[in-house]
Amino acid sequence: MSEIEDKLEEMGLSLPETPIAVANYVPALVIGDMVYLSGHIPRNTDGSFVTGKLGEDYSVEQGYEVARRVALTLISSLKAVSGDLDNIKRIIRVTCMVNAIPTFTQHSAIANGVSDLLVALWGESGMHTRVAVGMGSLPGGVPVEIEMIAELFHRP
Repeated sequence: MSEIEDKLEEMGLSLPETPIAVANYVPALVIGDMVYLSGHIPRNTDGSFVTGKLGEDYSVEQGYEVARRVALTLISSLKAVSGDLDNIKRIIRVTCMVNAIPTFTQHSAIANGVSDLLVALWGESGMHTRVAVGMGSLPGGVPVEIEMIAELFHRP
């Protein structure tokens, strides 16, 4: 088990199944030492979409937790393409799209659910550039969709 997975276990967290693409794209693509992760969304344990809008169906605290769950799915995809989470050199960028009502303004607080977990796991190497944006809707009515770019120490 990797050092990152040990940290997850200490935090009482586990990685979900790696998502499978449902259209003509891949969840993750490795080019050189870079990993580009497609938008990942929250799913229930039965595979159905978690749905709803921030500011209507979810509080900021609940949105933070949903984003954190998506972060675990992103990490699962990283593991699938890197072979070992200790092969992740750095998290480069996170884009968090938030499905919210027009008056919702705390998009960054939702994105913190991802950022806080990445920094807790990778420390300084988990610090990343970030975009947190509001959307009028997202595929399947999900509350968040998150994409990420990471760097590998070496290609597996």
